[in-house]
Amino acid sequence: MTIGQNASAAKAVLLAAAVLATPGHAWAGPAETYYERAFVVAADARCGLFDDPVGAALTAATAQARGAALRSGAAEADLNAVAARARSRAAVVACRDPQLAVVRDRVDGAFSGWARTPRMTFPGDRRPWIADRNAWSRPGWRLMQASRIGATPVTFGYGEAGEAAALTAVVSFVGRSRPNAVRLVFRDEAKAPRAWVSRGGLAPASTRASVWATGVSAAAPALLAEGRTAGEAWRFPASASDRLARLDPRETFLVEFHFRDGSVAAARFEAGDFAAGRAFMDMGAL
Repeated sequence: MTIGQNASAAKAVLLAAAVLATPGHAWAGPAETYYERAFVVAADARCGLFDDPVGAALTAATAQARGAALRSGAAEADLNAVAARARSRAAVVACRDPQLAVVRDRVDGAFSGWARTPRMTFPGDRRPWIADRNAWSRPGWRLMQASRIGATPVTFGYGEAGEAAALTAVVSFVGRSRPNAVRLVFRDEAKAPRAWVSRGGLAPASTRASVWATGVSAAAPALLAEGRTAGEAWRFPASASDRLARLDPRETFLVEFHFRDGSVAAARFEAGDFAAGRAFMDMGAL
């Protein structure tokens, strides 16, 4: 390791110790917070600094910091470079560096409580993602966002019973035929690598991808919107989750309901902090 690498690594460790004194430190800029959390995540992967609950909490907080940086105006390419720089710095820090021990202790103090948090709301522009790690022995939403088609409530996220929650859309149509197919519609990274954040965040039709639901069943009562007594739960493949997690938090995606007469009804959802909410949910039940 060169003298310059030593100095840069030491600076990275000291900055991380300051910024990570508490999650979401008030004076830290969004991109700086993302850098420091990405640095510590990389250092943990290399040196095994934290137990699983704290490491998972830090991963969720890092995803949240990335979303905050994007919403503040940072470019995705710039944040990718920030993450690469954080990994590079972490790669040259000695695992027994005393300053890294300071970071470890501060992160343990800051995030051990977060790891025990049963419920979190990740705010969006208009619609939040709500994550719940309580009582996974009964049906319910583990991660959800609510939307509507006119007067019809539509909820999307991870629902069902037990820890094997599935990516699900629940709808309660009244006074009309039931859909015979449902699909997710979102920006296709292969066609449009850059985030589409204008015109309501919905990518043009020519740059969209779609994933069809793979099954449907009667929705469990705990998954229904308030005041509804019946509805359908449409399940999507797990692979769709990773594609949604890669969207810019300012982007929009659709849940489209297709009917036998050729008509389509669409509910709009915000990508928001889906990735952070999913990471929080993945910390497991309490």
